[in-house]
Amino acid sequence: MEELASLASSAGAEILSSTLQSRPNVEAATLVGSGKVEELALQVKALDPDLVIFDRELTPTQQRNLERELDCRVIDRTQLILDIFARRARTREGQLQVELAQLNYLLPRLAGRGIMMSRLGGGIGTRGPGETQLETDRRRIYRRIRKVEKNLESVRASRGVQRRQRQSVPLATVALVGYTNAGKSTLFNRMTGAEVLTDAKMFATLDPTVRVITLPSHRRVLLSDTVGFIRNLPTTLVEAFRATLEEVTEATLLLHVVDASSPKAIGETAHVLKVLSEIGASAKPQMVAFNKFDLVGGSAEDRESVCRRLIEGVGSDFQARTAAISARSGEGCDQLLATLDEILPADPVCSVRLRIPMDAMAAVDLLHRQAKVTSLAYTEDGCLVEADVAESLLRRLRQYVLDPSQ
Repeated sequence: MEELASLASSAGAEILSSTLQSRPNVEAATLVGSGKVEELALQVKALDPDLVIFDRELTPTQQRNLERELDCRVIDRTQLILDIFARRARTREGQLQVELAQLNYLLPRLAGRGIMMSRLGGGIGTRGPGETQLETDRRRIYRRIRKVEKNLESVRASRGVQRRQRQSVPLATVALVGYTNAGKSTLFNRMTGAEVLTDAKMFATLDPTVRVITLPSHRRVLLSDTVGFIRNLPTTLVEAFRATLEEVTEATLLLHVVDASSPKAIGETAHVLKVLSEIGASAKPQMVAFNKFDLVGGSAEDRESVCRRLIEGVGSDFQARTAAISARSGEGCDQLLATLDEILPADPVCSVRLRIPMDAMAAVDLLHRQAKVTSLAYTEDGCLVEADVAESLLRRLRQYVLDPSQ
């Protein structure tokens, strides 16, 4: 409930009251049951709010029933998060992603919106004006979804070109991940000298930003700031932000930022690990930066104890190097960079099989010059190559790599 209140405040709402219900199962019609609906109706009458927000996702039927019973606009957690995202998106890609998520959320909720959506016609083959309006709205939304998806594909293609250009240079990529409001953007600004928006509000940063940083060994790596995760992140948002989350799945290493001062740090860390698993990034090497230690206080031994407790709380199977830092003051950031320098692979070499088409023979020459070719066989449509290839070169030839089973 505290998190829901924080989300509502981030959207510009003033909290008048909150209430909880514990029940063994969900009421299909109204989610919370008739008794709680009556109690809510009395509170709405007394407080006269503009909006009632539910922490659970409501079905279209539940939302309509609640609005009728409470005589007040009702939204759920998903719609609240979508509203925040719509306010915060700045780039063209972010705005398109949010619009796509909003349209997919709205589509099943069109039916039953007011008198104009009622069926007034009678007899076989007739349609009332409400149903006609409903079908018109649905077609309009479908057309808009197709247009937004087409525009997003264009943006994603452009992002893919930018990513391949970055990957053509042998630079490792470190992606900042973590719960929303953990201090990722503050740390990003500290490490890169950038001026990404930092705010105590949730989801202050939506659009990914990539900058070059220099490690103590004078190696240069790319640091990527990404959208923060949250409990029960709506599936529509996960899908809509697929291109943005690719920055995480394509990274060499994940720098997981945890708010060490949060009393819910263990649960928040577990939720981030769950989302990483959902997007296929759980196997990525991770380092954990326990941020906001200036708010925790205590000696160095106390901080190490807090780090151990948080890691043990997540689970014994989660193993990662850790660092205690304060992104705001800069304390511990030098040690963080040194640790990153230690654990980032310089340029690992792996054995791969590639099928290179005839119109890309320059790639074969590149392999002979920059890799160890162990086998070469020409076919009708190109050639099959087995080689020991450095990761920096493999990123440039990724499209030709064969699955081990082929």
